[in-house]
Amino acid sequence: MVKNNLFSRRAIVAGLAATALPLPAFAISGAAAEKLVDSAVSDINKIIASGKSASAMQRDFQRVFERYADVNIIALTTLGPARRTASKAEVKAYVKAFKGYFTRKYGNRFNEFVGGKIIVEGSRKSKSNIEVQSTAKLRGSAPFKVSWLVSDKSGKPKIFNIIIEGVNTLTSERAEIGAMLDKRRGDIGKLTADLNKLG
Repeated sequence: MVKNNLFSRRAIVAGLAATALPLPAFAISGAAAEKLVDSAVSDINKIIASGKSASAMQRDFQRVFERYADVNIIALTTLGPARRTASKAEVKAYVKAFKGYFTRKYGNRFNEFVGGKIIVEGSRKSKSNIEVQSTAKLRGSAPFKVSWLVSDKSGKPKIFNIIIEGVNTLTSERAEIGAMLDKRRGDIGKLTADLNKLG
């Protein structure tokens, strides 16, 4: 029961962004990282309150995901060591499939965030990135801590990971994708094709 509740929390909040490849020299400011997280949460809240159909909300969420998250870093990190032997075409197809899979998976949980809010409380330097600290208050759940990791590896501030009550969302996604790849005997093409159907 505890595990399921934790997944639900992770799924809801990860859907707001939402690894671990080397990052560049520290350059982003705490204020810029906090502004990014505030904007991402605000845009998601607008989607939730829009009254649109589930499919329309998912499309909107995908645009938010592309705007605020470092999609390539997240996708390549979840692929793990397999990315080193994959062709450029395979990697490109996987990144595209993962993006759709991720947005469908977490976008489907929008209704659970209605009536909730995330309060940004500050930030601190964490290695070569900024950790934005916040508290999430969701309907029917006790408040819990959420940390957003932000870097400027892509040339501007982007969210590349979310830590929820100590649980690393990216690590969890990497484990799930790794298990899926193992099940398909390391065939990235099959994994990509299946990701296009899942979520």
